[in-house]
Amino acid sequence: MTGTPGSSDSPGLPGLDLEALATHLGTGPLSGELFPGGRSNLTYRVTDGTQRWVLRRPPLGHVLATAHDMAREFRVISALEPTSVPVPHAHQLVEDTSVIGAPFYLMSEMPGVALRERKQCPWLNSEKATVLSRKLVDVLADLHSVDPDAVGLGDFGRPEGFLARQVKRWGKQLDASRSRDLPGIDELRDKLADTVPDSQRVAIIHGDYRLDNALVTQSPLQISAVLDWEMATLGDPLADLGLLYVYWQGLGVDNDPITGSVPSMPGFLSADELVARYTTRTGTDTSGLGWYIAFGYFKLAVIVEGIHYRFASGKTVGAGFEKLGAFTVPLVRQGLAAAHKEL
Repeated sequence: MTGTPGSSDSPGLPGLDLEALATHLGTGPLSGELFPGGRSNLTYRVTDGTQRWVLRRPPLGHVLATAHDMAREFRVISALEPTSVPVPHAHQLVEDTSVIGAPFYLMSEMPGVALRERKQCPWLNSEKATVLSRKLVDVLADLHSVDPDAVGLGDFGRPEGFLARQVKRWGKQLDASRSRDLPGIDELRDKLADTVPDSQRVAIIHGDYRLDNALVTQSPLQISAVLDWEMATLGDPLADLGLLYVYWQGLGVDNDPITGSVPSMPGFLSADELVARYTTRTGTDTSGLGWYIAFGYFKLAVIVEGIHYRFASGKTVGAGFEKLGAFTVPLVRQGLAAAHKEL
């Protein structure tokens, strides 16, 4: 394995120079692998044969740097570790780009699997699926109940005007990734901007909360860790719930590559049942969730289009990205439908 620190990838590991990382850590030769399924920040398993780490770094090409801020991810995981929200232990943040060519951080490898496909979980019978659904909602409710000031995250975001800024921010991301005609997407953006609701409360929000951003263990059936905190901030907790609804409801197609197929297995709560449990757990008024669902579809459409843009530019690592661009417009259609109806 050869290379100059910060400039050379290891064989089979785009974006990560294992020799340079080993020098930085003061350890022996490292081996590693890229985790599959990541659509944004890149995640690797790394080991020296004795110790094991998980490394996170930004994607090889992106247009909105703040969406891939390693320091923010590291900070929120560190802050949440003493709480009831399951997160990995954050070991080390490295913002010096001369090491591997980008900022990164190391965290503990946690037990469990991110459930993305039905073939991963033949053990998940109807009863266990119901239990897992409830646990997923309960972890989200626990996250939203954490006092930001109590864990040192009181300045982690700017809650005032959060929703309006979110619409503007994702609109900016759309403009930066726009390379083709996308029917309806500007109508959806305008509809959201014109009907921004007043937030009921402020909470630490994950920003991309879904089943396959959690690690699930079989025995006991638990959520061992919530991952991918790159979009975490202080804001309106219903934004998390609305996006979870989008992921859960899906696009209604077989082998949905955007939202996955696991939540459609027998026993999982419906999207509306998820909302009802969250409402009961938190006492939050969710009667206006339609706007947040529409925003969730818009945000996801922009994310998918950004991935398509990076793929078309040759800057995306991993398999399956060539298919995602076909789903931007269907997501927009779902968003428009949610924006024009009352839930």
